[in-house]
Amino acid sequence: MINKRLLIKNLLAHHDENSFYDKKRQLNLHTKEGKAKFLKHICALSNSNPSNNSYIVVGVEDETNEIVGDDFFDDSRIQNLVNAFLENPPKIQYENVPFPNLPKDKVVGLVTIKPKSKNSYFKKGIHTIEANTYFVRKGSNTSPTTDKIPYSKQNIETVISIENSSRNSIEHTLESVLDFINNRHKDLPSKYKVFKELFVVCWAGNKKKVRDKVYYSRVDIELVNEQVKLFYSALDEVSIDYDESSFAITEYISLGLNDKTSYYPFEKVTLTFFDNGYYKMNSEMLFEPPQYNRKMLHHIYNSNLVIIGKLQKGLPLNDSEKRDLENLPHIMMICYLNGFEEAKQKLIDAKLYLKSFEDPLVYVSFKEVMRILRKMKYDKKNE
Repeated sequence: MINKRLLIKNLLAHHDENSFYDKKRQLNLHTKEGKAKFLKHICALSNSNPSNNSYIVVGVEDETNEIVGDDFFDDSRIQNLVNAFLENPPKIQYENVPFPNLPKDKVVGLVTIKPKSKNSYFKKGIHTIEANTYFVRKGSNTSPTTDKIPYSKQNIETVISIENSSRNSIEHTLESVLDFINNRHKDLPSKYKVFKELFVVCWAGNKKKVRDKVYYSRVDIELVNEQVKLFYSALDEVSIDYDESSFAITEYISLGLNDKTSYYPFEKVTLTFFDNGYYKMNSEMLFEPPQYNRKMLHHIYNSNLVIIGKLQKGLPLNDSEKRDLENLPHIMMICYLNGFEEAKQKLIDAKLYLKSFEDPLVYVSFKEVMRILRKMKYDKKNE
């Protein structure tokens, strides 16, 4: 079992970027340009490493190798983005890896690209990349190519050596459990559960009981053997269920208008553990968007557009508008899910103004909404 924190350290210690791994300060999958850059690197790393895993590390300064972290990226459907644009897409996995010196809401992202013998290429264009374009790695550079791509085995020994030196140990596991409970979450109730005498899941959060059902807020859940953060949210609530071989997280999101909010089940993620030292993770989308009176919603939508307009023009907001601003991203999402097609783009266009607003919860709310919409967009079997 590989300790992902050790793996990241070992990758970063291996000279600079090369043909089997890349590093990024952050991912931006809100824009076509950001998606195109991400897909280009996936395509190139896959084509240059047909016999071994390749990696992208997210949350690292390019020049200094300093680990600065990035936001928790909860997107189990990132594979569907790859499938939508690449022919012969490789299997990929995005994992959030906590590091001791980072804030609670920051992690290092680790993208693992599984080996695939067939070459990947763009089956349709995106941003400036045209359909039928192939990419390869040349040293630390990603380049398009029209040449036949040779079947390369040059990185097999190096990658296997790095992975073997990143294997987990009982000492690492025990230290991680103690650190989770006694240091990082000493202000919250914490628990752990051992599965199949191999896997240890730790979780922490504020607990409340509603009609015999237990919910958690300010939740942090980790599979500590692999140093992987499974779930983190400062806003949403979750329920947790487990037996001797599985651990399930059901996420709920709070939505409503005019201070009348309800909790809606959003997604259920189930980890199933096996005796042979492997586990699998399945995600099930549960969300049914609430529907509202269109006339009332139109009035609320226009009020929010006025607030966005004021931000973009640099005009001051009154006290009522400042209070409304924290809920604005969720209101715009409700409008979008109720047929106001432009609402999503209007919200994205306001990103920089929301990010620079004096109340940091406004931008936290924006990021949460974009995460929800992104997961809904790629919740399609054939994309």
